[in-house]
Amino acid sequence: MSTPATSSKQDSAIAAPENPLSTKRILRAFTGSMMAGIFAMLFYKMLIAVATSFANKPVTSDNITVINLSAAVRTLVLGSITLGTGVFAISAIGLTLLGGQMIWQRFTDQSPVASEDQENRA
Repeated sequence: MSTPATSSKQDSAIAAPENPLSTKRILRAFTGSMMAGIFAMLFYKMLIAVATSFANKPVTSDNITVINLSAAVRTLVLGSITLGTGVFAISAIGLTLLGGQMIWQRFTDQSPVASEDQENRA
């Protein structure tokens, strides 16, 4: 049996990893941050609209089961929207800080690749 020949595309993809502090990666971090921030603002606006709608339309029923179920459903809906808002807001903050860290490392010449090489030499 013969071994299959390796293609040059695979070798070049493995041999040349992207620089961790490249402009492309920094722009990706800030673009992702802007997108997450926009989603967080949209979720927040939806949260305010749904909460206002629920507050203006109280449940009117004599049945205690209906009241309890409607309270549970309203809590679940508002909690889900709030969770989405929080996740996207924290993602936006984290990606902004990541982009800032990459810019800081680039200007101070603290390349993560260079620091790993120095640790391996010691």
